[in-house]
Amino acid sequence: MTGRARFWIMHTANTDADDRQQVTYSKPGRRPQFFYTTAPLPCPYVAGRTERKVVTEIAGADAEALHDRLSRAGFRRSHNIAYAPVCPSCNACVPIRIPVARFHPGRTLRRIARDNALVEGFEVPARATAEQFQLFQRYQNNRHGDGDMAGMSFYDYRAMVEDTPIETMMVEFRDPDDRLIGACLTDRLGDGLSAVYSYFVPGLEKRSLGTYAILWLIERARELGLPHVYLGYWVPESRKMAYKARFTPTEILARGAWRTLTDAELDEAGEAAPVVLVPESTG
Repeated sequence: MTGRARFWIMHTANTDADDRQQVTYSKPGRRPQFFYTTAPLPCPYVAGRTERKVVTEIAGADAEALHDRLSRAGFRRSHNIAYAPVCPSCNACVPIRIPVARFHPGRTLRRIARDNALVEGFEVPARATAEQFQLFQRYQNNRHGDGDMAGMSFYDYRAMVEDTPIETMMVEFRDPDDRLIGACLTDRLGDGLSAVYSYFVPGLEKRSLGTYAILWLIERARELGLPHVYLGYWVPESRKMAYKARFTPTEILARGAWRTLTDAELDEAGEAAPVVLVPESTG
């Protein structure tokens, strides 16, 4: 039978066949997934442009599967909301991911890995701690003092970390003295790891800890047999978001299909904006 199921309820006092009741129920259908468009706001990446997003809630028993599908379609997660840009007359934000099996670090990335050889990454549950929050505040005040996140309370930070309907972890990066020097909120997908947000100790920019965090995720995905590391959106015109294309080869989502970002596209993007290897966030 399609869409219906049949089972028997047996009376406890009498188990004769004549006393059995046939009960049927309709298998509940999948709940409709609603999508909404946000109001226009100034773009945080490209000056003078307007940002709009399509958003939907991630909830219910199929939250993991829904998040997987949305991630492959170019969405990102914040709390229990998935979002993607639908900006008018602009397609600057390009979903980007790293194919783990094909990734080979170049000279600069190998140097960053060597510079941080004594740093250890630890996967811990997505639970906010005072130690994390102190580092998060230092990072925000140093790098984004005029941004909205600089004013986040501990309860706001805890919601960012813990308000998740899917499998999420925090990767803590510690030096040989067990000092917390960086962290990366990370989602586990069916086909990879997704870097949600990263932050690190101010003053260690030369160590490129944000870049090292991504290198760590690539190796961890390789160990887990996961094919991709999702980095969010590559924005060639934004200095703080252009670095993501330097983990070659990378794949971008274009016209509904993932494909390898070409050298010609990288060269063109390099002319549009300077590239830095230290990310300000992973968004």
